[in-house]
Amino acid sequence: MKTIVYKSESRGKANHGWLQSFHSFSFANYYNPDRMNFGALRVLNDDYVAPGMGFSKHPHNNMEIVSIPLEGELKHQDSMNNTTLIKSGEVQIMSAGTGVFHSEMNNSHKEAVKFLQIWVMPEKQNITPEYDQQVFDIKGRKNEFQTVVSPKKSGDKGVKINQRAWFTRIDLDENLEKTYTLHDSKNGVYMFLLEGKLEIAGFSLEKRDAIGVIDTDMIDIKALANSSLLLMEVPMTF
Repeated sequence: MKTIVYKSESRGKANHGWLQSFHSFSFANYYNPDRMNFGALRVLNDDYVAPGMGFSKHPHNNMEIVSIPLEGELKHQDSMNNTTLIKSGEVQIMSAGTGVFHSEMNNSHKEAVKFLQIWVMPEKQNITPEYDQQVFDIKGRKNEFQTVVSPKKSGDKGVKINQRAWFTRIDLDENLEKTYTLHDSKNGVYMFLLEGKLEIAGFSLEKRDAIGVIDTDMIDIKALANSSLLLMEVPMTF
């Protein structure tokens, strides 16, 4: 097993007033040659969007874009004629493929929205753009692994991604221990701690810390406090 720890305070930060964003990997004006990606995981932005503000229509292509709201609601519109609200407890994916335009706006004029914007490099280039969005029962991740993203044609639960990748959430009670078993031992797992305190592979992680793990079939996780964790299992070569 090989590991690398990413402390919360080591992330890049952008403050645009209406948008505050923490970048786990190089993005926009934040560039760190040692933080380009973790395998197929290219972007993990931890975003805060002020009331009534958001991202106006802009293009993407050949990228798998996953949005996970943590608080509030995002209003999404795209060139595939989708107009939807994305709320906490839901997960959205756009397979941008040959190209798509979309906008994401805070649906509230009173409350901020907080969400994760995640980009995964695709398995196949230039596919027809696709969209998926699902609601997940919060109770389903209470001390259990809940799959929220899985590969197309895998038969697993979750929104479908054009890559051999699985995203999993779990909310752990203090002192509980769980073992995550990889779907593919050639993959790596990037674990991002949303809340709480965990011990993983001998390392103590606190809120918004992360750890990348490769060269293993399974990973032991111990909750040192009530905790919420996002696991992103992705190919390291593709």
